[in-house]
Amino acid sequence: MADLFIGLMSGTSMDGVDGVVADFSSGGVRVLQHATSGFDAGLRAELMALNASGPDELHRAWLAGNALMRVYAEVVAKLLAGAALQPEAIDAIGAHGQTVRHRPGMFDGTGYTIQLAQPALLAELAGIRVVADFRSRDVAAGGQGAPLAPFFHQAVFSRPGTTVGVLNIGGISNVTLLRAEGSMQGFDCGPGNALMDAWCLQHTGRPYDDDGRWAASGRVLPDLLAALLAEPYFAQSPPKSTGRDLFNRPWLDAHLKNFAAAAPQDVQATLTELTARACAGDIQRHAAGLQRLIVCGGGALNGELMRRLAGLLPLAQVVSSAQEGLPPLQVEAAAFAWLAMKCVQGEKLDLESTTGARGARVLGGIYSA
Repeated sequence: MADLFIGLMSGTSMDGVDGVVADFSSGGVRVLQHATSGFDAGLRAELMALNASGPDELHRAWLAGNALMRVYAEVVAKLLAGAALQPEAIDAIGAHGQTVRHRPGMFDGTGYTIQLAQPALLAELAGIRVVADFRSRDVAAGGQGAPLAPFFHQAVFSRPGTTVGVLNIGGISNVTLLRAEGSMQGFDCGPGNALMDAWCLQHTGRPYDDDGRWAASGRVLPDLLAALLAEPYFAQSPPKSTGRDLFNRPWLDAHLKNFAAAAPQDVQATLTELTARACAGDIQRHAAGLQRLIVCGGGALNGELMRRLAGLLPLAQVVSSAQEGLPPLQVEAAAFAWLAMKCVQGEKLDLESTTGARGARVLGGIYSA
């Protein structure tokens, strides 16, 4: 059963870990099992804090990486139990790690990206070889290091003769454009759920806006929206990538100084519109003939956000990835299972059209069980 891989993803929403057992034996992908584990409040707070400089951060980052791997190992155990598999049935685990810094530089050797992970510990705990550190080789080759999922999106979601977009809305949003003539492009659009979730937690005590109902109860503030959209990142041309280094609470709070009297639900409505506008704007600029937009990640579960996307892209079908056979919370984990398979096979991926890297590279490092 050498075609079974586990993919583990903890994204910029920093709410926990999604994992899948993926079967690639048919040439496509079939998810045999899906499992999740949330972060406890202490680990989530520490991961959030490590997105900025602080005291003793090297020591704290290593401890947080160890704790994260124990959550990863917990998800692996759930997956194996749920699928009635033994560790030896799995070829490898693709473990993304937790991004805490993302500052790529183009060709000048100054860029870096940091995903907290202790893959040796995970291999020890799970008894399965681990593929990790997917992004750093791309950055070393002059790439942005993100997004890395477009080749997986192409393998799973492309339709001959149809221009398809795959929009992943996690903490940060990224899009893959699969054009009708066969070309592919992928890049980060900007904030996804990160700002909405942080605002919702502060004002409602809930970790996210369930189905976007709170945002739907408010109204978009045009002046605030215009100020947020004036961020230079939105006008950049691909390849481009971003993260919480830019789109974070201090960034939002700086803009809100002039809107102190705004009702919290109106700010939430505006943040939802910001995410929709950032994604739709990039799609309109770079894939004007888009016919179908497949949305995955937690944002696909936000009904208000999906309605706003559909309203901004009236010529495209806007659908959840569930309608394509892969539920929204499984897509990114499946992508890293797929990337692990490509690494184990020694296959180079040419990500120039997405990350801007100089050429094809094998992504990831392997840690034996």
